Amino acid sequence: PPPFTGVWMGDSKLCAIGVHCGNHITSHGLALNCCTDLTWFDHIVPCGLEGKGVTSLSHELGRHIAVDSVLEPFFDSFQEVFDCTLDFSEDPG
Repeated sequence: PPPFTGVWMGDSKLCAIGVHCGNHITSHGLALNCCTDLTWFDHIVPCGLEGKGVTSLSHELGRHIAVDSVLEPFFDSFQEVFDCTLDFSEDPG
């Protein structure tokens, strides 16, 4: 929910995105929770957001969603949205 970044299911974050700039270097990242053990988040304040939860595709869909099953559709959607072609020097899996 605005103003928070990422992908949300209600008050729980499903996907985190971030950008870091420092020392003339910019890095970025994305973390999509597919089959994450959500109990690890009981020990931290995820993304520094008090009172917000974390979820996963497996939790939301009620069945195991393996990372390998998400890669191809994710990359296809990424290429479509950003009008680009991804070129892998190694197998992304």
